[in-house]
Formats: sequence, C-alpha cells, structure tokens
Amino acid sequence: MNSLLRRAAPLAAAAAVLAAASTAWYAQAGPTKPAATPAADTKSIERGRYLARIAGCNDCHTPGYAMAGGKIDEKAWLTGDKVGWQGPWGTTYPSNLRLVLAKMTEDEWVRTAKTAQYRPPMPWFALRDMAESDLRALHRYVRHLGPAGEAAPAFLPPGQAANGPVIAFPSPPAPKRSAQ
Repeated sequence: MNSLLRRAAPLAAAAAVLAAASTAWYAQAGPTKPAATPAADTKSIERGRYLARIAGCNDCHTPGYAMAGGKIDEKAWLTGDKVGWQGPWGTTYPSNLRLVLAKMTEDEWVRTAKTAQYRPPMPWFALRDMAESDLRALHRYVRHLGPAGEAAPAFLPPGQAANGPVIAFPSPPAPKRSAQ
C-alpha cells in the first residue's frame, strides 16, 4: 500500500498544480461564457428589454441615454460610459454590462446581483430586491444584445483626478453640533 501511495503522490501533486494553473488562467482570461440555453426565449428577452428600459439601467450604462430622452439606438444600450460619478467614495464609472455579462453565466449573474454591494451611485439594493426571474430575463436580454464596446474606466479612489468628465455629488452635510 505504501508503494502505491508513493507512486500516486507525484501524480496527485501534478494534478493539483495543473488544476491551480488552469484556474488562474481561466480567472485571468475571463472567457465569454456560452450563450443562454433555449430557455432564453423571445418572451424572457422582451421582459429583459422592458426591465432595462424601466429600471433605469440605461440611464447610466448607456452613453447619452438620459440626455436624449431614451432615444438611443438599442445597438448602443448598456455599453457603459466614460462619464464618472464622483463623490466622497472616489470616482466610479458605469460598467459595460454587455462585456461583463458576456463573461457570466445566468446563475453567476443572479448570485452576483443578489450579493454585491457596489459604490454609489449604483443602486445595488434594487438589484438585490429584484425577483430572480427578472434578473434572469435581464441577463438573457443583455446576452441577446451580444458583446460590444469597450470596458469602462477603472474606479478612482478619493482625491485622484479623473481624466474625463464627471458628475460631482456634494459631500453630505456635517452633523450639527449641539449647543452646550
């Protein structure tokens, strides 16, 4: 038995190294996940389109959407924006959901939407409170649109200047001191 263990140990170690290396490569490469299954029918895609429109996703994640009163070609929807949102948290940028969701399965998206807490002004609590069926419909719709555009700029910590335009949130008022 000891002889068998001595011969199997190097194979087990090699398998572990290979598994770790492939996991690291996969995490770095971030490949596009397979498209949605046939369950991504027209009805759920239409529901996702409706949700993207009425839930305010396009307001931030589609360049110029709010300024154009929503009259932006659907081909440009949810491609992120280079206008930053700046406040005490730093500067955040609306991510390109078409690239982000292309790398996530439906289940990964639902899990992320239900647990993530993003920096302002992203209303992560609205995602958390969405019905799972709506989150799935939104994922199917975004996957239906397909990858497009570029990744949004990275988060900038407080005090670091942005290279482009920003919408500045004022700092909250200081608490009032009580007179004593």
